[in-house]
Amino acid sequence: MEQLTVIVDDKVGLLADISYILGKSKINIESLSVASMDKKAILTFFVKDAKRASELLKSNGYHVLESEILVVRLKDEPGELSKMSLLLANEKINIRNLYFVAKEKGNSIVALKVDKTTKAKRVLKQYL
Repeated sequence: MEQLTVIVDDKVGLLADISYILGKSKINIESLSVASMDKKAILTFFVKDAKRASELLKSNGYHVLESEILVVRLKDEPGELSKMSLLLANEKINIRNLYFVAKEKGNSIVALKVDKTTKAKRVLKQYL
């Protein structure tokens, strides 16, 4: 799955503008994280058609970073995140970004970006 990240100067109405651009083109935001740091806004999100969304935002002047991420399903129980992250650590795979996307039927859906995606897919096959 592709993750899109937009990093721009923080300003009032930024989220309204990006969500309007996507919504006007019938692109639904599936998951979104927004942070503001040192006068910069960082928007990280998933959409079903990442390529189209990226092209659309770029054509509207936004710098868009695209990266492959893994979406894993963990039991919604204490310690499950630790088990999964320890598997990666033992294989010297660094987690660069992680966030919870949703909870459903006793599971947590987690998105993570790692430095060795192919290796991580093998290591985490039970969670994919």
